[in-house]
Amino acid sequence: MKAQAIAGLVMIVVGIALLVIGINAADSFGDRMSKFFTGNLTDRTMWYIVLGAILAVVGIGLVAIRPRLRG
Repeated sequence: MKAQAIAGLVMIVVGIALLVIGINAADSFGDRMSKFFTGNLTDRTMWYIVLGAILAVVGIGLVAIRPRLRG
């Protein structure tokens, strides 16, 4: 397995983990209070969700892209 594919798989796993953490944090008491008073989730929760989504998409891209063979 090439280093690019391994890096992509690691990014997918970390991205999914961050998404799960962010979604679970969105259901926490603090985020519920923040959403009640401000209408928004806390910045920390939003960063978990956004970074998790970005990492997962980039990881999928790295796994999907195959280097061209020279010859």
